[in-house]
Amino acid sequence: MYTIGQVAKFLGVSRDTLKYYEEKKLVNPIHDGVNGYRKYNQYDIHDVITTNFYREIDIEIKKIQEIRNNMSIDNLGHLLEEKKAKIREEIEHKKLLLNKIDAVKRDHVNINKYLGDFTVKEMKPLELIGEITDFTAYDEYEIIRNNTANKKAVTLSSARRVIHFNEKGIKDEKFIIVKKIEENKVHGRIISYTKCLYMVIENGRAVDGGKNIDNEIGERLIKIARENNYELVGIAYINILMTTYEEGLERVFLEMYAPIK
Repeated sequence: MYTIGQVAKFLGVSRDTLKYYEEKKLVNPIHDGVNGYRKYNQYDIHDVITTNFYREIDIEIKKIQEIRNNMSIDNLGHLLEEKKAKIREEIEHKKLLLNKIDAVKRDHVNINKYLGDFTVKEMKPLELIGEITDFTAYDEYEIIRNNTANKKAVTLSSARRVIHFNEKGIKDEKFIIVKKIEENKVHGRIISYTKCLYMVIENGRAVDGGKNIDNEIGERLIKIARENNYELVGIAYINILMTTYEEGLERVFLEMYAPIK
């Protein structure tokens, strides 16, 4: 026979956990009539081990009580299959989060490399899914959610601000929703440019106090094109890379692709 302290040490669980299992009638150690100490035998220890397993795979206490009291082996098998399917789903979700973290880390590299500078690079093909009125058209975000692998968190990584401009300024703009090309699964229009001026731009209230910096960006873009003998197509695609905060105010880093002929 073993004391509660010994069992807690053997199995790496707390005394409170063992008392909770006893309270829920998942383990029934003998209580010494003289001093009231609990005494665990090998069957009690096995009950604790089994209960720990069920808790580890997130089976609720009430269901464990059902297993203990009156659940057939077949019904237990079905329950374990359900848990297995749920865990697989959670693993896939975690994989998506890891991919997202890797993407954000790549964005961080681009910010450090191209903030305040430019390069010429390809805008890789994207499939056009639809449009929204504006980034603040929150009631239209369903199209973003429906085209996001991670349904639990809405991000704006699939949204693009599209600006048509000339040397006089912006002619018009719209906001589109895109997604990466999946092999043999393209249904919409493909947007692709082999040569673009690429820049990372910093915006946000911590930097610009909330003022519109479109004109500054446009003038800089035209200046770069002139100085390097590039001919702009007159369109630019802008999307959010990352948002950080400084003294409670956001710093927003945007990337811009401006196709050149």
